[in-house]
Amino acid sequence: MIKVVFIEGDGTTEHVCEGEEGQSLLDVAHKYDINLEGACEGSMACSTCHLYVDETFLKQIPIPSEEEEDMLDLTYGLKANSRLGCQIILNEKLDGIRVHLPVSTRNMLL
Repeated sequence: MIKVVFIEGDGTTEHVCEGEEGQSLLDVAHKYDINLEGACEGSMACSTCHLYVDETFLKQIPIPSEEEEDMLDLTYGLKANSRLGCQIILNEKLDGIRVHLPVSTRNMLL
């Protein structure tokens, strides 16, 4: 199992979760009822699974694809460490990954 820590947008609460290799961060969030919407169910057609990857893990994940960057451009509060949770796939190098949830998201599908 791979440890994942989701940190609430206000920084006060951490949720320690576990996922399996090959699962996305969005999958893990949904399994543990973490408030990470994923309105398009991981098909990269929205940006509601936007999150911020802790700087120490940015080099452990592949750079975003052009399609992911296009979706990230639609997010509220875009930062250099912004990523879509549906695009980060767990592997053993990501054990202990810490991600911060944004304070709010923008659902373009509604």
